[in-house]
Amino acid sequence: MGEVECEPFSQCLELIETLFKHSLSEANDELSMIDQNICFQELLRMILRQNLTASHAQSSRDAVEATIDQLRRDYRSEWSVSQLAEMADVGRWQYTRLFKEMTGQVPLQYLSGIRIDQAKHLLQETDDRLFDIAQNAGFGNEFYFNRRFKQSVGLSPGQYRRHYREDIRVFAPFLEDFLVTLGVTPILQCSISNWGKQSYLGLEHIPAVDLFVTQTVQLPLKPDFIIVDVGFQEKWDQNLFEEKFPLYKMSNQGEDWQETLRTMADLIGRGKSAKVVDIISDYEHKADAARKKLRSIRHQTTVFLRVNAQGILLYGGPDKSYTGPVLYKDLELTPHPLVHQLTNNARFAELTVEQLAQLDADNLFVTFEISDHEKKKLFASSVWQSLSAVRSNRVFEVDFLSWMNYGVLSHGKKIDDVLRALA
Repeated sequence: MGEVECEPFSQCLELIETLFKHSLSEANDELSMIDQNICFQELLRMILRQNLTASHAQSSRDAVEATIDQLRRDYRSEWSVSQLAEMADVGRWQYTRLFKEMTGQVPLQYLSGIRIDQAKHLLQETDDRLFDIAQNAGFGNEFYFNRRFKQSVGLSPGQYRRHYREDIRVFAPFLEDFLVTLGVTPILQCSISNWGKQSYLGLEHIPAVDLFVTQTVQLPLKPDFIIVDVGFQEKWDQNLFEEKFPLYKMSNQGEDWQETLRTMADLIGRGKSAKVVDIISDYEHKADAARKKLRSIRHQTTVFLRVNAQGILLYGGPDKSYTGPVLYKDLELTPHPLVHQLTNNARFAELTVEQLAQLDADNLFVTFEISDHEKKKLFASSVWQSLSAVRSNRVFEVDFLSWMNYGVLSHGKKIDDVLRALA
């Protein structure tokens, strides 16, 4: 049989030790011999069951992978889960479980995604009728195609085609960074009374909409559609806008800015261009160059604080928040131990006075949402004055809106600010 697996090893070891004790025993009656034989059979059964099951499991995965390849090639045909499971020679339940492990989706959802992608391509590249596109992409009829496409993309096929081929009128509150990166100027930009506008985007000539003024907002210009992210959906009701416009809701988290960029590009008809790949590549090169310049100070600890009227917020580690992925993953700076201890995989943690006093980080980046008067009070406090970064003059105030954003331009500006302060 060759090399075999035996887990849990402790159970295997227990059976072997029992066999060894039997071999040392002077008892040679029939009952002892039967016990020894049973123990050996249990050990043999355990090893065979694990290794035959592992071999069968791999065989099943290979069979499911073959059906996935078949779906990619033959997406126009009618498929059922039972039919696919039969092709793979596994039970329907096991097939669905393996399929989801391998693709992240159930079979028919995955097939629908392939068909939607093909439909997008045809809408962008051809003048075919929607009926013909529905047939070509594998949808049974035009009505079903329209419904599934809108559920998946957020726009009807006709709207998607128009947006791809014409100058679109889009409003994407808090996502303007991505539009500007893709070369699209939004017809409106969001503004928050306490924060102002995202001035780093250079959209001074674009009308601003304050989302905190009233419970409902009347837009001064009519967009073709509105795009909102997960954060927007958590803070505002979808009935915020007085008039009803086509609304696309992002599903991915803000930290995954690359996926946000791809989705935005797809929605505005830039999904097939090389621009998205170039944007991501340019950012990675910028981060790589900055990382090399910062190598000599990597042993120093760095944190980011947001100070508002409610308190002082310590922002999270490499996988969370507006700042962590840039500071600790892209630039490979070292977070202060309190970052992991207090944020505990959350985006931020509010600091007590005692915790702030323990924050002996070497470098401190901070942004403020308080008045100049409150800022002076904080600076004069004994706790603030006791901080290591304050005493070493290593506190760097940064722009609020460019640091409190997941956009590509925003992340680039963070890198610029860090280099200016630390390189």
